[in-house]
Amino acid sequence: SLHGTLLVGEPIETKNLGHSPFGHVGCVCRLKAAPAFGKHLALLKNQEGIMKSYRKELWFNIPKRRGFVNITRQVEACLEESGIREGLVLVNAMHITASVFINDDESGLHHDYEVWLEKLAPHEPVSAYRHNVGEDNADAHMKRQIMGREVVVAVTEGELDFGTWERIFYGEFDGRRRKRVLVKIIGE
Repeated sequence: SLHGTLLVGEPIETKNLGHSPFGHVGCVCRLKAAPAFGKHLALLKNQEGIMKSYRKELWFNIPKRRGFVNITRQVEACLEESGIREGLVLVNAMHITASVFINDDESGLHHDYEVWLEKLAPHEPVSAYRHNVGEDNADAHMKRQIMGREVVVAVTEGELDFGTWERIFYGEFDGRRRKRVLVKIIGE
C-alpha cells in the first residue's frame, strides 16, 4: 500500500493495476486536490518505488483573434507544485483552434509567425472555406494544425530540461473566449 504521508487530498479512486510498462504495480490512488484548480495527483507504486502523476488545467482568454502567450512560468509552477524531480511534462491545447509549441520568446519571431501563418491559411476571404458555414474560423483550425497540439519536455533535477532560448507558448488562432491547456506530469 502507499505510505500515508505521501498522500495529499481526497482519494477519489483506488484500484489494483496488476502489471504495467513500469513493472508490477500494486495499486493506484488518484487524489483530487483543490477541484477548483482542476488538478489531480496520483501515486503509482511499483517495485522500484513511487511514480507520481500530476494534472492541471490552465485557462486562457485572449482578447484578440490571434496571439502568442509565453506559458513557461505557469508550467514551471505546475512542476514545482507536483514535486516531481525526474520525468516528463506534456503540455497540450485542449481546443482545436489553439496550439502549444516551443520556440524563442522574441517579438520579431512572433510577428514573423503571424505573417507566415496568415499567408499559409488566410482568415479572409471567409467564404473560401467549406468549414465556414455559420462560423468564420476555418483558418484557425489550419493554423493549429501547422503549429501543433502539444509539447513534451524532459524534467531533470526538478527543472524543465530546455535547450538554449526554448520557451513554451500558447498559440491562439480564434480567441475572445476561454480555452484550456492541459499540463500532465509523470515521474518521480
